[in-house]
Amino acid sequence: MSETSGKQQNTAAFYGQAVASFSVAMAATAIGIFKLNADAWVRAFLGIAVLYLVTSAFTLAKVIRDRQDAAARAYSPFEKL
Repeated sequence: MSETSGKQQNTAAFYGQAVASFSVAMAATAIGIFKLNADAWVRAFLGIAVLYLVTSAFTLAKVIRDRQDAAARAYSPFEKL
C-alpha cells in the first residue's frame, strides 16, 4: 500500500518571487542606510541591526516550521483503526 505525502510543495514562481522580494528589500535597505545623512558609525550600527533582524527572522521561521512538522508527524498507533 502506498501513501502519498500530504505536504504541499511551493511552485518555482512562488520561490522566485520570495527570493526576488527578499533581494529587493535588502538592497533597498542597504541603499537607504548607505545614503543616510549620518556618521559612519550610525550607518554601521543600522547595518548590523538589519543583519541581526534578518538572521533572527530566518531562525524564527525555521523554528515555527520545525514545530509544525513535528506536530504533523505525531504518530498515533490507533489512527488507522
